[in-house]
Amino acid sequence: MAWIADQYARMNTTDINARACVTGKPPHAGGIQGRVEATGRGVQYALQEYFRHPDDVAEAGLAGSLDGKRIVVQGLGNVGYHAAKFLSEEDGARIVGIIERDGALVDEDGLDVEAVSHWIKSHGGVKGYTPSGYVENGAEVLEHECDILIPAALEGVINLSNADRIKAPLIVEAANGPVTAGADEILRKKGQIIIPDMFANAGGVTVSYFEWVKNLSHIRFGRMQRRQEEARHDLIVSELERLSEHLGDSWTMTSNFKERYLRGAGELELVRSGLDDTMRGAYQAMREAWRSRDDITDLRTAAYVVAIERVASSYRAKGL
Repeated sequence: MAWIADQYARMNTTDINARACVTGKPPHAGGIQGRVEATGRGVQYALQEYFRHPDDVAEAGLAGSLDGKRIVVQGLGNVGYHAAKFLSEEDGARIVGIIERDGALVDEDGLDVEAVSHWIKSHGGVKGYTPSGYVENGAEVLEHECDILIPAALEGVINLSNADRIKAPLIVEAANGPVTAGADEILRKKGQIIIPDMFANAGGVTVSYFEWVKNLSHIRFGRMQRRQEEARHDLIVSELERLSEHLGDSWTMTSNFKERYLRGAGELELVRSGLDDTMRGAYQAMREAWRSRDDITDLRTAAYVVAIERVASSYRAKGL
């Protein structure tokens, strides 16, 4: 992408927005922090928002938070790796299954995502990884008992041949079209909830939009406000330190609080914040349609309805 942007700039020497011709560039070549992790991070944010609504969680026969939930991930590429990493390290979920092209790994105590990822990069697959159980026919693990199934690599992996055996009550489409239309109908009739791909894996294109905005504005995120935030936070910390001295040992600040609080938001933090806000808003719009209309019985239909209504509203506003 950096090469494409450079070639475009060479051919359009007067275009001051040349870098905005493509996204996905490295940060040092006009890209943006957080783009590589964005789709997997978006899957995490989608699940976090889903679990903020107890009624929706109950629809899948689940309860509580993501902490301790058993997750099977199909495909430990860029999307699957980051989704599994963030959900296990930050939300307390257990990755009990990882499916790859040469088989699958299963461990009810939870797999070490980093270790598995390093093994795959070194050996080209999961075969031979000894700390957990190896299953030669990886497709069978799609049918494994778990709370959340995240197909994150291939299209059509859940289809008419296996849909009736899928046990996960909640399926998150991190890949494009991993559930076929026929399988979708079977799963819905069984009462399973599907968080659709057009929402769940939208993190990448969302952060690409942020990169485009950055290129058009010619200034990195956080540059204008970061030091002002730090100065304002410094005032608060100074007052807390003065209070601490007055109270003595009866009250002290938590270790590393000052260092963490004083640091203003940089580009990566702002990108993650913007992505989180986007995913929350999108889910809430789908949920509103899902919960308020009797003719909408699933989140995929809700997503289509919200999208089409927004396009229609835009056309109506223009008198078209």
